[in-house]
Amino acid sequence: LFLMAGPYALAQDTHVRGDVLYRLFSVRWQARVDFILYLLFFFPGILALFWFGWEIAADSWRYKEVSWNSPARIQIYFFKTLIPLAGFLLILQGFAELARCWRAMQSGVWMDRLADVKETEDMLMEQSN
Repeated sequence: LFLMAGPYALAQDTHVRGDVLYRLFSVRWQARVDFILYLLFFFPGILALFWFGWEIAADSWRYKEVSWNSPARIQIYFFKTLIPLAGFLLILQGFAELARCWRAMQSGVWMDRLADVKETEDMLMEQSN
């Protein structure tokens, strides 16, 4: 669950950030900093997650790995497949973030993020008004 929530959290800009100095920068400088940090840190880490996750999942499928902690011997190779899948989705979202940074560097304005999901509380508040 948490593995698959990562790409969505990145798309909604809900990852934890330390914006002590960053928030004082202009939008163009924020975009430059984000662009560089994505290239230097995000992509190498996520590519490693994808690459080694692929190896782990492939081995798990080859052995038809099951859980020894369960009397039912639950098949876990399906779950291990989520590791490279989450890595792939994070890579896709990373490219979207790079494009977003590039556009902000050009225009000086951040693109709006899509609000495709609303919290239940917000929906209830709208209905009561």
